[in-house]
Amino acid sequence: MKRKWIVGLITAIMIMAFPVSAFAADEVTAPVLEIGLNTMFVFLAALLVFFMQAGFALLEAGSVRMKNAGHVAGKTVLTLGISVIAFWAAGFAFGFGNGNSFWGTTGFLFSGDSAAGSFASLAASDVSLNVKFLFQLSFAAVSLAIACGGMAERAKLSVYIIFGTLFMILIYPVVAHWVWGGGWLGSLGMQDYAGSTVVHLTGATAALAATFLLKPRLGKYNKEGKPNVIQGHNQVLTVLGVIIIWIGWFGFNPGSALTPLADGFFGYVALTTNIAAAAGAIAALFISWVFAGKSDIPSMLNGVLAAFVAITGSCAFVDAWAAVVIGAVAGIIGFLSGKWLERAGLDDPISAVSVHGIAGVWGAVSTGLFATPELVAATGVGKPGLFYGGGFDQLGVQILGVAGTFAFVLVASFLVLAGMKWLIGIRVTEEEEMMGLDISEHGSYGYPEQMQAIAGDTGKEPALTRSTSELGSISVIK
Repeated sequence: MKRKWIVGLITAIMIMAFPVSAFAADEVTAPVLEIGLNTMFVFLAALLVFFMQAGFALLEAGSVRMKNAGHVAGKTVLTLGISVIAFWAAGFAFGFGNGNSFWGTTGFLFSGDSAAGSFASLAASDVSLNVKFLFQLSFAAVSLAIACGGMAERAKLSVYIIFGTLFMILIYPVVAHWVWGGGWLGSLGMQDYAGSTVVHLTGATAALAATFLLKPRLGKYNKEGKPNVIQGHNQVLTVLGVIIIWIGWFGFNPGSALTPLADGFFGYVALTTNIAAAAGAIAALFISWVFAGKSDIPSMLNGVLAAFVAITGSCAFVDAWAAVVIGAVAGIIGFLSGKWLERAGLDDPISAVSVHGIAGVWGAVSTGLFATPELVAATGVGKPGLFYGGGFDQLGVQILGVAGTFAFVLVASFLVLAGMKWLIGIRVTEEEEMMGLDISEHGSYGYPEQMQAIAGDTGKEPALTRSTSELGSISVIK
């Protein structure tokens, strides 16, 4: 009896709180509920992509030496802050504002939903413009994080600030406008669902320019020009970072559907994304085993990331079996290209160029091969791929998009960084590099007890040490 009385009381309260009229006009409430659901879906996806920054911080910090770990982790927060302000002020307008085929010209100093008329390229979705801005910002911030990763352990802090600002205003938004903002590549039908080209190739190409101008880290190459191994200080951090990035990628790709409705298409995107990453991990571990005789954990982690990068552009256009192929190939070419670039003299501490650049190219090209007629019709973008009777049309568009993006970003990044190098310098001094950027740039270590113990053993700040024989030795920076 008591239970019935309580149930009756709760029912009465619910009726008073939600009048019958609230349930009567389905034709009025249904669209409102759909908009709210879509907006919340994209908001949660944006949070997942933002959370990837935590993964990047752990991955990059674990991949460098202890004396630079605090600097690298803190740099992630710095570049995220730069991304937010620069993209709000001008990047969003250049990328998605109304304009021409090359850049937007409206929507500067983004003022919220009231500015909707300035962003016609985003009008197809009923999601709040404020949330669309947050979603696009999270993508742009990832691209900058990739670009800055190639500068690790030798770039001045000022480089991240100046180059990061210009990258977020003048470089990334232009490519985003070309493909997603109503630009010339989008009009040609380029397929890049979540950014193999826009996000990853753009960031990696900027990292390539920075790595070339900065030159290798001290001790990376011996007198014969052969690369020495400079190991990261904490492999556990790198593993945890990749797991966080794996989770975050479910915001990256499925979130790009912009709705949980439409027959749940975002679920299919999640499927192709997930199995591609798994295939990349296994393939990269296997190829490292074949080449080195040991299963290399960092190579496996890079295989996961390379597969994610590759499937990001094609996840909505290809069958599940093709996603496995795309991921596995990405894991293999990520490993092989990384080794080749290292031997060629490119010192890329986090493998940004191979993992995000080469794999990004493969991801863009793969849709020109594997895009199915059914999925192309569902997305309404481009044409079927070569293997599905589409001929070379879509493949040609994809190659053109890759070439145009690479050329623009490389030239623009090189000009900005070369100008900075000439005016203010972009690399720390040799003494500062040997001390470590934690102490030279910030005045404290990320691992104070351990680093002070090393300094106490030698009586001076941690520095470059070499083995007794200079010939053929491996140089190690503590």
